[in-house]
Amino acid sequence: MELKNSFLVTARRIEMALATYSIVAWRLLWLTYEVRMNPNQPCDTVLESHEWQSLCVTINKTPHPPQTPPSLREAVRMIATLGGFLGRIADGEPGVKTIWRGMRRLHDIAATWKLLASNSQNFLCC
Repeated sequence: MELKNSFLVTARRIEMALATYSIVAWRLLWLTYEVRMNPNQPCDTVLESHEWQSLCVTINKTPHPPQTPPSLREAVRMIATLGGFLGRIADGEPGVKTIWRGMRRLHDIAATWKLLASNSQNFLCC
C-alpha cells in the first residue's frame, strides 16, 4: 500500500511540473513568434516595466533605465545575452533555449529590481 501512495504522490508532482513547464514553454514560443513577426513594437507590450527596466540597466551597466522601452527585438536580444547569446553576425536570431536561459536570469534580476525599487521608495518617504 505504501508503494501505491508514493507512486500517486510522484505522479501528482510530475503532473504539476508538466503543467508549469507547459506554461513556460508557451510563453517562450509566443515571445519567439512575437519578436519575429513584430520586432519593432515596444517591449512593454510583452514585458512588465520592472522587467524591461532591470534588463536595460543590467545589460547597459547603467544606474538608470531609459525613458522609453526598447523595441521587442532589442529586448529579446538582451534577454538572450543573459542566456549566453553572443550576437555575432553569423549567429542569426536567438533560439528558444537561449531565450529560456535568459528569462530565468531575468526573472531573478527583475524580482531584485522590484524589491529594491519598493524599498527605496519606502526609505525616501519615511
